[in-house]
Amino acid sequence: MPAISFEFFPPKTDEQRAQLDKAAKELKGLKPEYVSVTFGAGGSTLSYTSETVARLHRQHGLEVAPHLSCMGGTRKEIADLLDIYRAAGYRRIVALRGDLPSGMASPGDFRYAAELVRFIREHCGEHFHIEVAAYPEMHPQAEDVHADLKHFKAKIDAGANGAITQYFFNADAYFRFVDDVRRLGVSVPIVPGIMPISNYAQLKRFSDACGAEIPRWIAKRMQAYYDDVESIRAMGAEVVAQLCRRLLEGGAPGLHFYTLNRTKATRAVLDQLH
Repeated sequence: MPAISFEFFPPKTDEQRAQLDKAAKELKGLKPEYVSVTFGAGGSTLSYTSETVARLHRQHGLEVAPHLSCMGGTRKEIADLLDIYRAAGYRRIVALRGDLPSGMASPGDFRYAAELVRFIREHCGEHFHIEVAAYPEMHPQAEDVHADLKHFKAKIDAGANGAITQYFFNADAYFRFVDDVRRLGVSVPIVPGIMPISNYAQLKRFSDACGAEIPRWIAKRMQAYYDDVESIRAMGAEVVAQLCRRLLEGGAPGLHFYTLNRTKATRAVLDQLH
């Protein structure tokens, strides 16, 4: 089985912490290469992120990759955070531009992820393995596909070791993106981001916000199930497992699952992949 990894978000309540612990314990048994922890918009969950990273590393013995965002952070704040992560022994970072949340006056000292990657390299040398984001269906704010590919290459040229994609349901979009960046001279691993399906309304809300396309045939079938949760989950597991199978057969180096701090939908996909 190729390398798998999981993404979690920082919990804010005791109930959410218990759910995270339950998910981490269950998913650790699947031997992930590492797990990542998202970074709150504008630093709003900065303390929660570092607290969650420490929790997953110390209590669950997982290799952890904190997300680091440009938004809302000064050079000094980001340098201090990098020092904390380096001292704690973490070896991975997921470097992202992030989105400026409503009500935030300034985006911080870095505008683009390439600038953040370059700063991490200048401050920490080769200590961290740096992952960046990739968008097989194009970043929703990119001017056009050529500009999007150029921005992606800039992140790799700045020192990123690899990339994790936004989730998608069209394998051809991933393969075309990989072919396009290979022609630009990018050789780093590009790992598909996988979103297990357990709740169609939630999936549609996420997809509308991030620009991920849900194929019409999937949308129509999901809508036909209405509130039949079990049917939606069963179909979701089958669809996503088929996607994963095709990606791996086509040469994808691994799979990165967006767990939403739950296990059932992710495990259902992995069970079908054996």
